[in-house]
Amino acid sequence: MPDTIPGIVFAAPASNNGKTVITLALLRALTRKGHSVAAAKTGPDYIDPAFQAAACRGTCINLDPWAMKPDQINGLARDHADGKAFLICEGVMGLFDGAANGDGSTADLAALAGWPIVLVVDVKGQSASAAAVISGFAKFRDDINVAGVILNRVGSERHTQMIVDACAKHLPDIPVLGAVRRSEDLILPERHLGLVQAGEHAELETFLDRAADIISEDVDLDALIALVGEKAGKVEKTKKSAKVTSIAPVTVIAPLGRHVAVARDAAFAFSYPHLLDGWRAAGTKISFFSPLANEAPNPDCDAIYLPGGYPELHAKTLAAAKVFRAGMHDAAQRSILIYGECGGYMTLGNGLVDAGGTRHEMLGLLPLETSFASRRLHLGYREAQLGIPTPFGPAGMKLRGHEFHYATTLSEDGIPLCRLKTATGLDLGPAGLVDGSVFGSFFHMIAES
Repeated sequence: MPDTIPGIVFAAPASNNGKTVITLALLRALTRKGHSVAAAKTGPDYIDPAFQAAACRGTCINLDPWAMKPDQINGLARDHADGKAFLICEGVMGLFDGAANGDGSTADLAALAGWPIVLVVDVKGQSASAAAVISGFAKFRDDINVAGVILNRVGSERHTQMIVDACAKHLPDIPVLGAVRRSEDLILPERHLGLVQAGEHAELETFLDRAADIISEDVDLDALIALVGEKAGKVEKTKKSAKVTSIAPVTVIAPLGRHVAVARDAAFAFSYPHLLDGWRAAGTKISFFSPLANEAPNPDCDAIYLPGGYPELHAKTLAAAKVFRAGMHDAAQRSILIYGECGGYMTLGNGLVDAGGTRHEMLGLLPLETSFASRRLHLGYREAQLGIPTPFGPAGMKLRGHEFHYATTLSEDGIPLCRLKTATGLDLGPAGLVDGSVFGSFFHMIAES
């Protein structure tokens, strides 16, 4: 077994440089050419991985250097890349941006894994200055390897040549792998939590194929593939860099039960693949049901998981889903464990007010009222200390994860589930609720602390 898993990271100087679409286009282009590649996303992102899974016609995992331990990251990457030629990982935000305390950046992940970095740079409005930006990012840390550059949103051949000439003069060891022209065909629609979900794009396959056509013309795919072998591992390993030593399947959080019924549809789409895969590896049976289709959880389950998503966009449908409601209340009466995260947590409450100010009755299993009529962004990494024993661990156990929602809490009365702290250690106080076998919070769990 090799010391490091073959891989490459696509990063950018900042958000909105186009790294997501470039990554999707490359995944689809390489897959069409017969290359077996695995997909990964840095950090706590639910939306981009669904696009990546579609692009490579496979699955995509999250690798989070703030929330996960090094052996977990390497174990997950190893398991996911098994049987594949190499792994393509999309970064998050800017290359060196992470949690509020500075940890957990894309650069941290690249240094840990020993993967080369391809920097995607939006060069609109600049020429030779782009070379200065690239130079600064390449030299900022000596434990990473910026091994190539893709210029994005170039305006013309002359524009491209000016930047290529500046890079050749000042950065002779960092090749320009391609220059992607500005195109309306490379734009994806967005909403308040990021891109509109992959499952809501009727023309996603057409978009991915068109993007792959463009990237195949504008980027040297052979040179990019060569970087995986040529550059990987050339950076001297730091103390953080972990070799592949894990053998057993990686379970980052203990299972919720022996048979977990998981809500899955457009309203409840935000569940981490590594979480469910880890539960399966531990022997748990996973069954899915759709609240939007008015389905009840499997009556044979011993636990129910309502993950995050967009219940606020489907509140009227959820309020009218009588079979779903009856199944959830029956489970609660039988003391079946019911756990809700963020959107799932709001659905467990008494009511949800949508963006237009209309209140919709939710399940009424927790004393909670939430609203999107007056939105406020809650965003950031969190460490949660459990206040009660749960299947995940005993009271006092700490989990790492994040919050990412716009909901305002109108009322939240009862026993709190946990106590939250930010990445910098700021105490945010009690969070979540527990009522009998029903519990949840806005906290999205990723791994044990």
